[in-house]
Formats: sequence, structure tokens, C-alpha cells
Amino acid sequence: MDERQLRVLREVGELGSVTAAADALFVTPSAISQQLRLLQRSIPVPLTERDGRRVVLTAAGQALAGAAADVELALARARHAVDEFIDQPNGSVSIAAFHSAAAAFFPLLLKAGSADVCPQVRLAGEKAGPRLRLHDEDVPQDEFPALTREYDIVLAHRLDHAVGWPRTVAVAPLLREPLDVAVPVGHPLASKRMLTPRDVAREPWITVHDGFPLMATIEAIGAAANHRLDLVHRVNEFTVVTELVAAGAGLALIPRWTARRHPRVALRPLRGVHTRRHIDALYRPEHTPRRAVQTTLTHLHQAATTIRTTAP
Repeated sequence: MDERQLRVLREVGELGSVTAAADALFVTPSAISQQLRLLQRSIPVPLTERDGRRVVLTAAGQALAGAAADVELALARARHAVDEFIDQPNGSVSIAAFHSAAAAFFPLLLKAGSADVCPQVRLAGEKAGPRLRLHDEDVPQDEFPALTREYDIVLAHRLDHAVGWPRTVAVAPLLREPLDVAVPVGHPLASKRMLTPRDVAREPWITVHDGFPLMATIEAIGAAANHRLDLVHRVNEFTVVTELVAAGAGLALIPRWTARRHPRVALRPLRGVHTRRHIDALYRPEHTPRRAVQTTLTHLHQAATTIRTTAP
């Protein structure tokens, strides 16, 4: 049995005919009869009987119709609870991001007022924004979509020329960020305004672990220069990478906008190789009806604009 069949049974019992129930529910009499037949199949005793021209409920039918009213009330309460949950401006929103995106986006989300961080300064009657639950997830590119099972929104990155995200997730593009070559400020290459693969091919390199997006660009630099790069260190965290570059441990690719600048590291554009990455917000389409999720996506777009326009 289902909600529709129970509703039909109640209407027939109250109105006394299939035709009247059909008029009340804006369907055909044959549709009413079909629903009654389907319901009767699941019940071992008769639910309706003829009383002259009227169709009336048996004792079993009356008992089931009474229970059906309780079911409809419970379902109405459940729908109301869902509607309230969906429309909550201060609902909880979980966000995961890889490290450099977390460092750049998370503080801006908090400053935008999208998290309930200072309830004591809120005006009386003013509703709080979404309650953010922030997480870091530094995973290979192909593992980002699966994280949308655990989090409402996932900040993910992929290279400009890489395969797009699968259709199982919705995508909100945030940034298309250049990747520059990081060199120590006293290095001869720092005096150049722009570098080529040949300029950097014979230098030691600091790069990410296998499977992470930047590796494909590193390989492309070596291919363009026809020289295999010397990968001396494997570090994923850009804060650590810039410290190594500053110490003279090698060159590295560093995001232009989201990585924290280091006073002893210069960033130089690289021509001749695709050196951009996409930063996207991934999420399950079924999460978007929630007002708190929509608000957070809006704040992410605003944060992306701030990052792009205020970076040095």
C-alpha cells in the first residue's frame, strides 16, 4: 500500500462513490477503481462493499481509513520538517578543500558572515548565516568527485587541459588560476620577466606526488625542453614548497593567486606550456535546494572574485 491508495480509500469512504471520489481528486473513476484494486491485493479481507448505489467501507476498510488519516498527518509533518530544513538560512554546510584553496577561501567565507562565528554581535531577530564545517582533503584529482558523498561542497582542482569532472557531480567554476615558476630572488632566472621550458629544464625541481594535478605540467615542461627534469623533492603543501625554494632547494610551480607569497621567492610566468589550473566547487545536485548551500556557493563566487582581484 502507498499514500495515494490510502487517500483514495478515505475519499471513497467519506463520499460514498467512486465517481464522487474521482471528482474530488481530479482523476477518472477508472483510476480510482484501479487504486482500490491495488490496495485490496495487499489486504486479506474486503475493504469496500456495495450498499445500494453507494460504495461503503467495511469494518476493516474503516479501520484502515482511520489509520490512513494518521499516515497523512505524519507525512504532512515530515514534509513540513523537510521544507523547514531546506529553507534554513543557518543550516550546516560541510566543505572540503585541498590545502591552498582552503587557505585562500576559508577565511573569506568566514569574513563574509557565512558562518555563525560571532553570535554575540548579531542583532536581535537577525538570522545567522550557514554554519560551516570546514575540512582539508588533499587527494589525487580523480578522487575529488567521490568526496561529494561525504561533504556538501568540495573545492577541487584540475589542470587546464585535463579531462573534465564526471557528470555525477555538479560543478561551479571558481578560478582559472595561472601557475608560475617559483625561483629564489637571488637566482639568475629571477632577473627574467618570463621563462621558457629550456630556461628551467636543467634546474632541480620540487614537485607534488604522483597522481596530483601538477605532475602533468611538470612532465610537459620536460617534454617541451626535450630534457627529463630532475625531481629532487616531492612535497604537496605549497607553504613548505616556497620555504624550500627560498632555501635554494630547487624550482617549483606555484599558483599565482591562492598560494601565500614568500619575500625571498619570485614568481615568473612560463610560456610554451599550458600552466593553468581550474579551481571548482563540486557538489551533488540534490544538495542545491538547501538555502544554506546556495548561500555558501554565492559566497564562494564572491571569495573567488576577491582572490583574483586582490592578489599581488
